[in-house]
Amino acid sequence: MQSMYFTEEHQLFRESLKEFLKKEVSPHIEKWEETGTIERFIWEKFGEMGYFGLATPEADGGLELDLFYTVILLEELQKINSGGFAAAIWAHVYLAMTHLNKNAGEKLRKEYLEPSVAGEKIGCLGVSEPFGGSDVAGMRTTAVKKGNSYILNGSKTFITNGVYCDYMIVAAKTEPSAGNKGISIFVVDRKSKGVSANKLNKLGWRASDTAELAFDNVEVPAANMLGEEHKGFTYIMEAFSLERLIMGINAHARAEYAIEYALQYMSERETFGKTINQYQALRHRIVDLYADMDMCRQYNYAVTSALDKGEYVVKEATISKLRSTKMADEVAYECLQFLGGYGYIEDYPMARLFRDSRLGPIGGGTSEILREIIAKIVIDKKEYKAPKN
Repeated sequence: MQSMYFTEEHQLFRESLKEFLKKEVSPHIEKWEETGTIERFIWEKFGEMGYFGLATPEADGGLELDLFYTVILLEELQKINSGGFAAAIWAHVYLAMTHLNKNAGEKLRKEYLEPSVAGEKIGCLGVSEPFGGSDVAGMRTTAVKKGNSYILNGSKTFITNGVYCDYMIVAAKTEPSAGNKGISIFVVDRKSKGVSANKLNKLGWRASDTAELAFDNVEVPAANMLGEEHKGFTYIMEAFSLERLIMGINAHARAEYAIEYALQYMSERETFGKTINQYQALRHRIVDLYADMDMCRQYNYAVTSALDKGEYVVKEATISKLRSTKMADEVAYECLQFLGGYGYIEDYPMARLFRDSRLGPIGGGTSEILREIIAKIVIDKKEYKAPKN
């Protein structure tokens, strides 16, 4: 832990969170992984502890703390070895609630943000579509103005919390001919007539629900628009930096957990009269993995610090996700190998971690898309500027 970033208050928060996760979450993980359903009581417990309000203004029931409290929450969630549970939590707080925090008016803050902080309502973010996951500007979902409402039609896919949520933050084209300048964002109640969700069967993240959503002539009150009409693309791009940094932090924490577990196993496993952590070939490989993890961790902390100061970190957050998720995949692969046959057995944590980790280079923008974004910045000298308030 680095004192450059973490104060004594941060450390106390981490210890309290660890104890909470050990007592309230870990005993239920196997059940949630098996059923694919996270029971509602845990959301309210998170709300009672204030974990959903770390970045929310105090006026809305939050704690309005610096981003390193978020880092601690993300890191400790990765160490209970359920990528699905962790994803359900951070998708609610840092995908759905981020848009409410920044752009919701007073009515929507009372109706959706405050209950979200309390864990009484669960949110999801609907941007990706079946015909264009990373191509936000190419979305086909539309919202046509009709009196004091918008009529929403279209579909979204790969939506974490999409089945069991209470509300959805949905991006749709309000001016289809305007391309990315014609996108708006709405809060859509899950119980609205015409909303349906199909649960997807995934390789990993088994505890969380991931959905394909359909909107069939869904009537959304005009008052449920977030921010200004046609400014949705700007809002989405602004939020992507935080989302990608979050996935980078998840990755370094996941890799750290894998290395710690592998080292513990290797210190106990004996072959030919000595523990396997004494074999030079394995020791040196562990060192390489640890070095890669620590470099990503320190980079991610530096980017977090910049973002917390209000800097626009599109390039840095994109690099964070690109490199950290690749590193975590390699760490998971190698650490599974260190466990030998036991690494392949579901009773041990490495098999699940290996499956869960594979989503890292895909979700929140594939590595291929991220490389092109970085190429535009580094090679084409494209400048990404913070949106004007």
